[in-house]
Amino acid sequence: MSIFGAMITAVSGLRAQSFAMENISDNIANSQTTGYKRVDSSFEDLVPDYPLRVQQGGSVVAFSRGTNTLAGNITTTGVGTNVALGGEGFFVVRERTSFAGATPTFSAGNLYTRRGDFELDKNGYLVNGAGNYLVGYTVDPVTDAVTGGAPDVMRFTKDLIPANATTSIEYRANIPASPITAATTTTAGSELIGASGGATVSATNEQSFLDHTISGGSVTLYDSLGNPVTAQLRWGKVSNAAAGPPATNDTWNLYYMSNSAATGATTKWTNAGSTFTFDSAGQLTTAIPVSINFTIDGTALGAIGFNPGTGGLTQFADVSGQYNPTSIRQDGYSAGVLQDLKISDSGRIQAVYSNGQTQPVAQIAVAQFNAANMLKRGDGSTFTETLESGSPLISPSGGAFLSASVEGSNTDIAEEFSKMIITQQAYSANTRVVTTAQQMLQDAINIIR
Repeated sequence: MSIFGAMITAVSGLRAQSFAMENISDNIANSQTTGYKRVDSSFEDLVPDYPLRVQQGGSVVAFSRGTNTLAGNITTTGVGTNVALGGEGFFVVRERTSFAGATPTFSAGNLYTRRGDFELDKNGYLVNGAGNYLVGYTVDPVTDAVTGGAPDVMRFTKDLIPANATTSIEYRANIPASPITAATTTTAGSELIGASGGATVSATNEQSFLDHTISGGSVTLYDSLGNPVTAQLRWGKVSNAAAGPPATNDTWNLYYMSNSAATGATTKWTNAGSTFTFDSAGQLTTAIPVSINFTIDGTALGAIGFNPGTGGLTQFADVSGQYNPTSIRQDGYSAGVLQDLKISDSGRIQAVYSNGQTQPVAQIAVAQFNAANMLKRGDGSTFTETLESGSPLISPSGGAFLSASVEGSNTDIAEEFSKMIITQQAYSANTRVVTTAQQMLQDAINIIR
């Protein structure tokens, strides 16, 4: 190789080390960028085609090497719409291209990113910090199954979720074997409701009824329009077990307040219409669920299933002599509007409504590539597919999700500083080659002087 060749090789080395320094600079600058993937540099030698015994060095070129499969640190943010991906895979996002009125329009092509700092914008879209819109699948809120075909940009509106009338009450409690009421004395049978009960109880007879029964709690029920109605319940023991003949079990009746404003002979409490019997082991023997036709303060709620579940309603001894509830809830609710979104660890987007209901509404789409490090980088920590990366496999179940978290940059500052020192020394060494070659050329020129 000539002196000129040595100088050209050194210049190519300067160019390659400058390229590496540029990547290092970019990595350090983006060390706090959410979802950023650092770019390493690799070098390749170029050798001229000479005979075996006169092979000489040629030059060097630098290439970028992606680290798209290396995860950054996961940071918990506490924001329900933030999400990080564990393992491989990318979020599918799209860019906004323009507006049609106040509604944004999007590019047809997908972009891929690990940046998961999504938040709900004013139009109801989930947008990350780089301004890219999340793509996913719709979900049936009833079956929780993914519906539709290809994933698309998801929008979450403030439309009302319709009211749902109560159809079932889950009532789990223990009723005391020996209730203690205002009328209970040491006299056998004084704890029984006796003549104070019946199919209905008027306002006139209410005090005697209250004295011979115990509270059964209360539950708010809903009609078909979502109007709330409070059902106050009371238990009255009808009979104790007897050996017979015929043998009997402990028997109870359930009442609810049907007219809170009743006076005089008007009905105030109504028998639910089912007898609840318990065996000697305190277990319910009545077939469940039972159906109760609630009409409360003029609001007809229709037939509602009263369902303690297996082992949910028992009759064991209790020194308090009062009922002991473990769960009283029903399945109705009023209409509500969207208040918030949360992302679960399965990638389900849950809508939280003002009526306290939470429903699955969407599923985040995840893209995976056979050669993820061959993706082409774009602005905002995004990537686009290339021939080398292969086509994406997009599915609703392609990743592990970390809710209320984001993935940071995978840049290691200490490592980048180490690479910077090595690159600077290599650059300086190449400048010395240029300086030495220049001195040799000067010496050759001086020969003819």
